Amino acid sequence: MERKIITTKDGSYTVQVPDWNVTYHSTHGAVQESMHVFIQTGLQYLLQQQHTEKIYVFEMGFGTGLNALLTAIEAQKTDVAIYYTAVELYPLSASEIAALNYDELLNDNTHLFHQLHQCKWNEAVAITDHFTLEKIKANLLDYTPHQLFNLIYYDAFDPAAQPELWTQAIFEKLYNMLTDNGILVTYCSKGDVRRAMQAAGFRVTKLPGPPGKREIVRAAHP
Repeated sequence: MERKIITTKDGSYTVQVPDWNVTYHSTHGAVQESMHVFIQTGLQYLLQQQHTEKIYVFEMGFGTGLNALLTAIEAQKTDVAIYYTAVELYPLSASEIAALNYDELLNDNTHLFHQLHQCKWNEAVAITDHFTLEKIKANLLDYTPHQLFNLIYYDAFDPAAQPELWTQAIFEKLYNMLTDNGILVTYCSKGDVRRAMQAAGFRVTKLPGPPGKREIVRAAHP
């Protein structure tokens, strides 16, 4: 699978897959999108609602590690212990990781970004006192969770590229991976995707998206 590093409009880099006509993040701004969709709409909202000192996060698609990096930074800021599990079938190469600029843009003086990528796969690793990461090389279709999660970052490729990851059956699986009052956030707000979520049991809310994206979705496990 051919991949290219490209620059998005906020100056942060992302990965483009020409054969699939997709990018890992919005071309309007990779960091900007991740902060809006996953941190603000997901993590910060959850912490405001539940006031917990420990949460379990699941990410579909570890990708560039940007969502994990932003979450690790937020864990330090909020003094919350976060246990982060990510499933990724196509890990980036060392050269691709080295070409990304998130550590520079986010003033990552403790080199969290590189720790996230250098830690072993299929093993829970304490990156900091507040952030434990387990990266699993697997297809979501084959993944069997061993715990429930408070929050899911659903960051699969666009439904046009991976339709099998946006079905009612997938959302039923994700619904069953969440705790009561857990939430799922995603950049995709297509009508058929929202209907698949609702059919799986989610209570779906459309919310304003980041620049370049009119709407995003937060789905709750009632």
